[in-house]
Amino acid sequence: MTDRAIAPNLFVQAGERVALLGSGCKSCGAVAFPAAASCARCTSAEVEIIELPRRGRLWTWTLQRFMPKAPYRSSETELTFRPFGLGYIELPGALRVESRLLENDPAKLPIGAEMELVLYTHRVEPDGTRILNYAFAPVRTAS
Repeated sequence: MTDRAIAPNLFVQAGERVALLGSGCKSCGAVAFPAAASCARCTSAEVEIIELPRRGRLWTWTLQRFMPKAPYRSSETELTFRPFGLGYIELPGALRVESRLLENDPAKLPIGAEMELVLYTHRVEPDGTRILNYAFAPVRTAS
């Protein structure tokens, strides 16, 4: 079975190690996700691709109770869909990343909870290729 990222240059994976790819501005130090060709803060084109921290804190979240529309389709159907958490993770350095959460139980998602980056199979293509996406999970349940 072949694996492919849901979008190019979104994350890097080497065995068990996975990291989101952002951009760091060499002029003003701003960090962005996803990576950008120029800095949104100072407009400098002097940016470099950087690996972002794997862990952060849950800043806020909500429960998405409807299936995502195209182009975010998954392998879920109306019968198999389950609501999922969707939130912002604050990474060290005050960068907030929007992400699907692998937990959807409010009791297990207190604001400020430590979260860890994980990959999950978003869908499987007809040829068997697994399309991988990133999500965050509470550290106590992260794999």
